Amino acid sequence: MAKTKSVYFCQNCGAESSKWIGRCPSCGEWNTYVEEVISKKIVTSYHSDEKQKAKPSRLKDINVEQTIRIKTNNEEFNRVLGGGIVPGSLILIGGEPGIGKSTLALQIVMQLNSIKSLYISGEESIQQIRLRAERLGDFSKSECLIHTETQLEAILNITKQEKPGLLLIDSIQTIHSELVESSPGSVSQVRHCAAELLKFSKQSDVPVLIIGHITKDGSIAGPKVLEHIVDTVLQFEGDQHHMYRILRSAKNRFGSTNEIGVYEMRSSGLKEIPNPSEILISQNLENLSGVAVSATIEGVRPFLVEVQALVSNSAYATPQRSTTGFDLRRLGMLLAVLEKRANFKLLTKDVFLNIAGGIRVDDPAIDLAVISAILSSTVDIPIPKNTCFAGEIGLSGEIRPVNRLEQRISEAEKMGFEEMILSTYSEKGVDFKKYKIKLNFVSKVQQLPKILFG
Repeated sequence: MAKTKSVYFCQNCGAESSKWIGRCPSCGEWNTYVEEVISKKIVTSYHSDEKQKAKPSRLKDINVEQTIRIKTNNEEFNRVLGGGIVPGSLILIGGEPGIGKSTLALQIVMQLNSIKSLYISGEESIQQIRLRAERLGDFSKSECLIHTETQLEAILNITKQEKPGLLLIDSIQTIHSELVESSPGSVSQVRHCAAELLKFSKQSDVPVLIIGHITKDGSIAGPKVLEHIVDTVLQFEGDQHHMYRILRSAKNRFGSTNEIGVYEMRSSGLKEIPNPSEILISQNLENLSGVAVSATIEGVRPFLVEVQALVSNSAYATPQRSTTGFDLRRLGMLLAVLEKRANFKLLTKDVFLNIAGGIRVDDPAIDLAVISAILSSTVDIPIPKNTCFAGEIGLSGEIRPVNRLEQRISEAEKMGFEEMILSTYSEKGVDFKKYKIKLNFVSKVQQLPKILFG
């Protein structure tokens, strides 16, 4: 008989306690502990005899050339991971329902013609996966195996028999283990299954790609320890009402966490966007007020985004402040700077801000474009066409320089912009003579209306 015991887990952070407590000492949340029954059984080992006989290595004797990344045919996915999939890594992809997680995962394994992959689905039947594969394109050369299973031990046995080069689990919330007596998706099940998959990937050098659900606030569902267990956390972002998707790396032990991949959702699947500037900037030939273009950088990639602002008289006692793709608290700070430093009265105005394309930008370099778009909408005068912005706004109203300025200028010049407004303090250490684009330098917010509208 297997020994059983009852323990309590925090649903927020995964902390364990032998008794119920009201407030979690780890994360500070109230009433998050739930009781779960755990069964202890003998666990079989999945590693080979060669791994068992392995001995510790000296740091200077380790050959880094042994790690050869698996290149997929999806260049955006390779870029976010840092050059490809590392053997023995555990990768978690999270995102909203219907955003395209399963579509992206299926496209990756369909395009891996060089190695055999195993797709384990706990949510769909093999017929449903086949129908989606027919919609995504040609899979005649694919070495992908499809199987539906939700029991962890059965999945590991199948993997041991088939010996694939890549294992994909869709999704971790549907997998359960016989060693844990709780329902699939619970804190203990998710943590145990993720830990066993990590052990399998490290001992067999087979990379494992798992798909996870998210909560209402956008964080990965399940215990926080799930994100600590895996090697890489990829967030698939976007609005279901927009066609563009962003694949962002929130954690990566084998590469940078600043890289993003841009995709366009079509009826035939996700299409890679190698040049996001072309699709994020409006092609409207008519000059409209409240529109400004900013040069931003995500990872090592510069691209241009369109900032749209609408300022109107408020119909209520409390004016509305609404943003899409931009931090609402930062918008409040920028409006306060305009009130205090530029003497623009916006206390009785509704202000709506939108980053076109359905993407979210956290780069402070778009502050100057946000301010300019708000000013343009307030006075109802369009900003001159082919004008680009890059600058951070300080609380005293000064326009601060931004990093990697040369890449931003080059991107604006490549996209055909004729003028760019920058911080005066950016003039140090940069050779601006090599650029054909006209550069205007400003130091304070008060100078913007005169430069923009004359």
